[in-house]
Amino acid sequence: MTDTAPAGDRSPVCRVSTHPTAADREPAFETARRTSDAVPVVRTGPTGIAAYEPLVLATVDGRTAFHPDPGPETVDAVVDALETGEVLADAAAAVVEHDPGTGSLPVPETGPLSVGRRDVLGPCGWVDPLAPDDYDLVSLERDAAAVGDAGLLGRGRGDAAADEAVDETWTAIRETDGDPVVVVNANDTDDRQRVDRTLLEGAPIAVLDGIAAIAEHVGAVDAVLSVNETETGLHRHLESAVDAAADVLPVVPQLVAGPDEYRAGEPTAALEALEGNDRIEPRIQPPSPAVHGLYGRPTAVHSVRTVLQARRALQDDAPSGTDRDPGTRLFTVTGDVAAPATVELASDDSLAAVREAVALDGALKMACVGDIFGGITETLEVSATAETLAAAGLGTEGVVELLNEDRCAVATAGERARFAATENSGRCVPGREGTKQLTELLRDVYRGSFELAKIRELGRTMERTSNCRIGAHAPRPVITAIDEFEPTFRAHADGRCPSGTCTENL
Repeated sequence: MTDTAPAGDRSPVCRVSTHPTAADREPAFETARRTSDAVPVVRTGPTGIAAYEPLVLATVDGRTAFHPDPGPETVDAVVDALETGEVLADAAAAVVEHDPGTGSLPVPETGPLSVGRRDVLGPCGWVDPLAPDDYDLVSLERDAAAVGDAGLLGRGRGDAAADEAVDETWTAIRETDGDPVVVVNANDTDDRQRVDRTLLEGAPIAVLDGIAAIAEHVGAVDAVLSVNETETGLHRHLESAVDAAADVLPVVPQLVAGPDEYRAGEPTAALEALEGNDRIEPRIQPPSPAVHGLYGRPTAVHSVRTVLQARRALQDDAPSGTDRDPGTRLFTVTGDVAAPATVELASDDSLAAVREAVALDGALKMACVGDIFGGITETLEVSATAETLAAAGLGTEGVVELLNEDRCAVATAGERARFAATENSGRCVPGREGTKQLTELLRDVYRGSFELAKIRELGRTMERTSNCRIGAHAPRPVITAIDEFEPTFRAHADGRCPSGTCTENL
């Protein structure tokens, strides 16, 4: 089963793909609509490839031409050609032949959209984000128990079951007394992380459908979707999606604006924010949110991507992935690039594939894989599974930050240590004091003292004893940067920055 869009059955049709909250989203769409006398013009969400926005897609009888970031004259010509029953192939970046009724974006053979897969990303950029009829709604006909049987792992920093089997959470909820609730935590203030936002903008009805399927499975009649309070445009977009799905889905979430604080993206800190607590900090566990969550109720706290992986697993043609990590993984590719991209990789894909989705500014020196506290690596020859990423000392949070030769590994590690010292909740000693000590040890490198053993021991202590993920993950970029660039650290202790970028102490 795939999402099927009625718009795909009409021929010809013009789609305009862009972020619904972007300030410049209207010109291409309005130009197409103004030019067209008879051709349907459909506003879709983003494809995930920022360099292509806005993207005009011209379709006739299962043949689609791609026109990235076109000027008004090009839009006029595209629509004029459609009205004669033709696609403007000569001016297109790509032309793809496909099933006329497909509900998934046709994939060109080359270019950034050809990278990886479009399983979860399929509807993004192709269907009307706010039209329930453009989706096959699995929550109306399938029990999410099949997802648990598949062994799906939670994905993303905001998920309480990150890198763990979601079925264990759902089973605990079903076996716990109380009225269960599903919380989807989409409040992430790190601009490196764009996966969940892309999914919310491009396929919000699919997200709501996945939430409803999970809620039905755990016996919840209540659900909450939390987004950052600064994302007012996204909030309005989601309100429209909720209104559109209210009479269709068995459960629709309440939309809540979360505080604009990095720490509030941690799953249990998100619950504290939802309960209106003044001090936002992660809870001491156990008990887990599945047993004692929002207002003491059994609670499933998931990310948007986990919800859509669960929904995808309920579709008839869902890929199996691997036994240890079913499904696909989505990554924001960012850093020293012309424009970020969101890509979806199968479990046997190498992370190195993401380089084809972006234009890198300069030569690649290193990458940070994870979020701001990801692992530093010189190679991306690692398969896209939780197990292999963790074994390589990399993060599974869904970001690949590409950094060019002008970057300094010591400065990069120091910036992230300082961020941890500022943004941790202060609740536990390893998070509160350990991040300060880590920052000071890196400052000491600039002062001529590189205490490698002390840094490693502090990192091990923080990883094992911190209550929150900030404290536990803060050492990761530092330790992995040392593993990859130890001579650079020693050069700094001798008063020299090999990249020539460090002019003063941290």
